Amino acid sequence: MRAWMAIIGLACAFGAQAAPKVAVTDLAYQAQVEEYIHTVNAQSSGQAGMYHASGQSSYSEYESLNSYIEQTELRKFGGDIKGELLKTGMFQLVQGRPYTADSKEDVYDVIRRIKNGAFKGADYVLFGTLSDIDFQQDINSLDHTDSYSAVLGLTVVADFSLINTRTYEITSAFTAMGEGQDTKLVKGQDRRVTLNRPRVVREVSKALGEDVAQQLAEQLGGSLPGQPKAPRGRDNLPPDEPARVLN
Repeated sequence: MRAWMAIIGLACAFGAQAAPKVAVTDLAYQAQVEEYIHTVNAQSSGQAGMYHASGQSSYSEYESLNSYIEQTELRKFGGDIKGELLKTGMFQLVQGRPYTADSKEDVYDVIRRIKNGAFKGADYVLFGTLSDIDFQQDINSLDHTDSYSAVLGLTVVADFSLINTRTYEITSAFTAMGEGQDTKLVKGQDRRVTLNRPRVVREVSKALGEDVAQQLAEQLGGSLPGQPKAPRGRDNLPPDEPARVLN
């Protein structure tokens, strides 16, 4: 509740109608990349010379396997997160500078990125990191039929922190998840099944955005449009009884 009061106070400082400005990062992640190199160098000389007077040939072969860590941001799910935050009316959104291959900072070092001006004009940064992303594709037979169901599913899990750009205080922190799937009923004679991957990604993006907005509203003491505000605690006191006239 203190965090919510701090945000309200900050909003008042910027004006009666102003809300805190938030920059939403794309989901940061890193992956191990392996690079295989195979080089063959074969030379055959038909010219006279010190080393090739007899028409000798030379052959060399080189192999290497390099492994390195690549850092970047996943940009598929940011739009719905921003859209759901705007629906809450709790924040104004500003565009930060995205992380690129030319960026010299560590993608996870959000404090350095703030200091280097990646989120100019923002009072807060909603920093998200990808925890897990998993595609599942299953085929299930249907009893007593010659049909089966083909299912394509996707689950995305991400960790989020709402960080004050002035004090670097973490105002809110949580884990959010989005899930989606496409299912088709297929006959046994069908040779090819095409599942709708873009629709699955869209469903996951929408669900992830809704979960992010819901958890921010709960932690900061607000509520989402169309949903009742969470009741405050009553210190375990019994419910109020209606007034009675004593004879």
